[in-house]
Amino acid sequence: MVNTSFIEKIAAVVIQDYADKLTETTIILPNKRAKVFLIEALKNETDKTILSPEIISIEDFVQDVAGIRAIDPIELLFEFYEVYLSVTDKQQQQSFELFANWAKTLLQDFNEIDRYLLDSTHVFSYLDAIEVLKRWNLEPEEKTKLVDNYIDFWKIVPLYYDSLYNHLLHKSIGYQGLIYREAVNNLNHFSNAITNRHFVFAGFNALNAAEEKIVQHLISIDQAKIYWDSDQTFLNDPYHDAGLFLRRFKASWKHYKANPFEWIVDDFSQEKNINVIGTPKTIGQAKIAGSIIEEIIKENPNASLDKVAIVLGEENLLVPILYSLPASVGPLNITMGYSGKNNPSQILVAKLFKMHTNALSRKGDSYVFYYKDILDVLTHPLVEPYCGTAGLVRIIKENNYTFITHNKVLELNHNHSVLFNLLFKKWDSGAITVLEGISALLIKIKENFSNDNEEEKIAKTFVYGVYKVVNKLINYYSKHHHIDNISTLHAVYKQIIDLAEVSFEGEPLRGLQIMGVLESRVLDFETVIVTSVNEGKFPAGKSQNSFIPYDVKKELELPTYKEKDAIYTYHFYHLLQRAKNVYLIYNTENEGLDAGERSRFITQLEVEKQRKHNLTFDIYNPVVPADAYLPMVVPKSDLVIERLKEIATVGFSPSALTSYIRNPIEFYFQKILRIREVEEVEENIALNTLGTIIHETLKELYTPFIGKFISEEDLANCFKLLDNEVLKQFKLVYKEGEIKKGRNLLAFEVAKRNVSNFLKMEMESLKNDEAIKIIALEQTFERWFNHPKLPFPVLIKGNVDRIEERNGKIRIIDYKTGKVEKANVVLKSWSGLTQELKNDKIIQVLAYAFMYEKEAGSLPIEVGIISFKNLKSGFLPFGFKPEKELNMVVTSEMLDFYLEEIANLLSEIFDIAIPFEEKI
Repeated sequence: MVNTSFIEKIAAVVIQDYADKLTETTIILPNKRAKVFLIEALKNETDKTILSPEIISIEDFVQDVAGIRAIDPIELLFEFYEVYLSVTDKQQQQSFELFANWAKTLLQDFNEIDRYLLDSTHVFSYLDAIEVLKRWNLEPEEKTKLVDNYIDFWKIVPLYYDSLYNHLLHKSIGYQGLIYREAVNNLNHFSNAITNRHFVFAGFNALNAAEEKIVQHLISIDQAKIYWDSDQTFLNDPYHDAGLFLRRFKASWKHYKANPFEWIVDDFSQEKNINVIGTPKTIGQAKIAGSIIEEIIKENPNASLDKVAIVLGEENLLVPILYSLPASVGPLNITMGYSGKNNPSQILVAKLFKMHTNALSRKGDSYVFYYKDILDVLTHPLVEPYCGTAGLVRIIKENNYTFITHNKVLELNHNHSVLFNLLFKKWDSGAITVLEGISALLIKIKENFSNDNEEEKIAKTFVYGVYKVVNKLINYYSKHHHIDNISTLHAVYKQIIDLAEVSFEGEPLRGLQIMGVLESRVLDFETVIVTSVNEGKFPAGKSQNSFIPYDVKKELELPTYKEKDAIYTYHFYHLLQRAKNVYLIYNTENEGLDAGERSRFITQLEVEKQRKHNLTFDIYNPVVPADAYLPMVVPKSDLVIERLKEIATVGFSPSALTSYIRNPIEFYFQKILRIREVEEVEENIALNTLGTIIHETLKELYTPFIGKFISEEDLANCFKLLDNEVLKQFKLVYKEGEIKKGRNLLAFEVAKRNVSNFLKMEMESLKNDEAIKIIALEQTFERWFNHPKLPFPVLIKGNVDRIEERNGKIRIIDYKTGKVEKANVVLKSWSGLTQELKNDKIIQVLAYAFMYEKEAGSLPIEVGIISFKNLKSGFLPFGFKPEKELNMVVTSEMLDFYLEEIANLLSEIFDIAIPFEEKI
């Protein structure tokens, strides 16, 4: 049986002591979340119909006392900018973007000064004196304008504070600290006005100076009672941080000189199973949390998970946790804030900003998008399934569009859906129009979701979080007019999204609870799973987002990281206080983004182990296979053999044969499954594209000479046509790609030089009285191959770059853009020809010899390669050199040996008993 929870104890006290005055009672809790639990506990505590007492959070209560409305951080930043502009010299005024960088930190300091009721003049004069002292020994020549500006900044900060305070007060709005200070100022008036009300403060730990003053005042006039949730293990230990604040209050409040400190319990020392689990990386923690839930469900399939909570030490674990939970988990309740920066909808809006700001900033062009920006937007998960732009994405990739005008985008996409029009509407009509467009876009995206599953509900919550921020911006822009252009708007948006959180709220009384650390306050669970129990995560560490130095905070009794750590300590131990089963999961990695040593809380539990605690330690590592990678093996089915027969009939190319030698799995994907490589935009020309351009240029230049001997005059004419022909081929092959700038311009010049050098080599041959007759260019040849080892005839088919008659011999040439050496085309033995990839060029050129053998008639055949990266070597002929003599003419005897090896290769390909096995 679980211990009586703190909420249940409060409900019992309220029903017992305030039964006759419930409508005049207000219960004040640390947060809003606990309200639903308390109402449920009150219902369970009584069998009568009652009117519920008012239940509110401490922040709402203080607002009531002060009579001032709280504003969110975004609105506060805009209000502060108004004040800043009104009190700062025009020459010194900064843009909103620069202002926001330091204003957010300064506002936090204003907030702390007010929450702790400090004299602002004293604090700022202190800080000003420190900055002056730091630089008191600087020689005049060492003082820079930057130093002077910094010192001047601290002199004007008091003016910023007073002006902002009065500005907000005049509007009856304020940040938390201002409201707390005004609540204290208004305390006597408030208590005199509500003499018939009774207040119950419940579940607090750390109180700031303003809260202390308010609570003590109401207690002293007998209008309030406060109930703490303190465990004697922490309260009686003078060094335990979980009891730091409660010990201070117990010792310093006048009320406790004559009254008992309520309540002190002894729950933490009771029986508990505490499992400390280390695992690498964030995803490992999510997987373990999911498996723990799965085990709980397996042990008792019919049990409710209402008393089980997953508490996230890091909010970015939320999505991995959701994907790691078992399907049988049932109802979920997520109650926590999730950073606006990690929100998928925000990522889409950020990509949209990038696409349009880049389009606007391209000088000399009207409105030109960069292809990567377009693809980033169109392939985003919130857009891709609903926009109907798969055709546009394909066209951009196939045509190498690097930069695309706005009009061209509209022209290329035939499906002008509402979503597409919202994404690509020009951002040239002012910031407020842009924001309204984004707002409409988010509404359209929201319509694509249903409420049928949890994933879509969560996605909708993310969209709504950004929608609220954008609409707030519309509201603020209409009032403040400081977002004067799109780049400024983008900067403002980036500043503001950092302050925006997506709030998840669900039905807290049913199902598994997933929450952040602060949302767990006041609540008790039987089973608690806590993630990210690492130093710097839980507790959060020594981050000081403040202009006020540590020693000054100590002097002024402002909270430092020591107090913040104590707050985290209380939250941690409160989670464990009444739990029976506890799982503490931490990241074992000590390097990387999410790394860090395990939390001091774990060490403390170990060192100060309670007698009844069963503490276990485990390290979970992912299962590592014995082999890092097992080669893929695909057995041949009857359907595969049918496909091979089909290929044999249509034609086996030399490249298909070499692709099998290179990697049978590659052959399987490309030839059997017919999977093509994914089309991508070539921003910079790839080597194979450059090769295609050179091939096509030579084909066009030499086509007029097919069937005749070429002359020096012919080649001289080719030199004249060279530049235009290369440019033409670039446009045909590279399509809409940019060829006038950067690396592509260099590639263009390389292509011209390669062709020019080839023509020079040809001219040299003619001057040496060689007779060259062009027979074929880029022509496809084929020939049936029959062999006893083959189950059926195979058509060998391929595209030959060039066939010529030179000095009474047939010469078959294959162009290679890459570097080929003479050794690559010389063979010493036919045995094992098809077993080694280094012979791929020999296999290819001899296939051309086999295909053209009949057409050659009685003329001897030479086959070989011209390498554009080795042009100085000229034509590299295939040569057979078994011993000393090199034979460069392809004889029928050579072809017989060659075909025997090809038959062996093909019989292996066609053998159903030999699977396709990956080479690694």
